[in-house]
Amino acid sequence: MTADPTLTRIGQAVDLHHGQGQRDAARELFAQIWDDIGGEQGEPLHVCVLAHSMADVQDDVHEELLWDLRALAAADRVTDDQVAQAGVAIPVAGLYPSLHLNLGDCYRRLGDLDRAREHLQQARAGMGALGDDGYGKLIRGGLERLAERLGETV
Repeated sequence: MTADPTLTRIGQAVDLHHGQGQRDAARELFAQIWDDIGGEQGEPLHVCVLAHSMADVQDDVHEELLWDLRALAAADRVTDDQVAQAGVAIPVAGLYPSLHLNLGDCYRRLGDLDRAREHLQQARAGMGALGDDGYGKLIRGGLERLAERLGETV
């Protein structure tokens, strides 16, 4: 299966941020890809992955929250068939724990602890879709840290 070219470009921008520490360059590439896919009207998987990644390079938590909300809304329109065709190794259900983790953390940083806890619970409810791989461990660790920051036990 040929890799999805848009997801490949998003991956390059993620690498600029996480791999090379070039946050501004990553944000610029994400913005260019966002325009190229047609923004929120783009293919739902692209919108979801791009918005989820774009949130990570925002300097303001309010902007980060907006991007994370876009990602969640797009995830609701993604099908397992679209994910499989794009060569993504996890089902759509596997996207939700990470999406809710990020939303929960945004709401925590904004002081809306009730909403933060709601998203933590939604993330926990979806953990069964995560594999016992690096991605699953990363998300589980993030959920544990969020729970601790919210004063909850795991």
